[in-house]
Amino acid sequence: MTLHPIIKTVILLLICSAVSSGQAPPELQEKLNAQIKQLKQYSTDAQIVAAVKSYNSNPPAEGKDMTNDKWHSLSILDPFVRGIGKNAISQYLKGICNDQIAKIFVSGADGGKVGFNAKTEHWTHKGMPKHEVPLSGKTWIGTVKLDDSTGLQMIQVGLPVLDGPKPIGSIIFGLRVDKLR
Repeated sequence: MTLHPIIKTVILLLICSAVSSGQAPPELQEKLNAQIKQLKQYSTDAQIVAAVKSYNSNPPAEGKDMTNDKWHSLSILDPFVRGIGKNAISQYLKGICNDQIAKIFVSGADGGKVGFNAKTEHWTHKGMPKHEVPLSGKTWIGTVKLDDSTGLQMIQVGLPVLDGPKPIGSIIFGLRVDKLR
């Protein structure tokens, strides 16, 4: 059965709304809310907004044919991955990381990676709540889970990257649960 594109969009928005309400355990919620309040400054950060606008207007040629499977198979030494990991916005994001923020990545409107502090599991999060909810202008909060790359329990928070009032991309923070307790 094929669903009409409008029906698919409505279903996705309903799922996103349910997820965006926050799934942090009650004992973490207050500290998480305080952290999110601080992180919101990055939604309108001039360097992040400029990098997303640049990406959206001229996505990398290599990214046009990139799939999550192909991205998964690339090592951190791959020239395309290294190019993103060493670009100016990635260097800036690395400076944002601290003992509470273990991961951070920024995606353009199409879900492709603009920058990150470490290679992400997926090239694109298009169609996933962590990207789609921020693109609707809302905050997304994931569930607490064990991060394979760090071995730490983390909770991800997604915020819109805003050009004025308009969401143009997403910024995802991986927060260490042990530092929120």
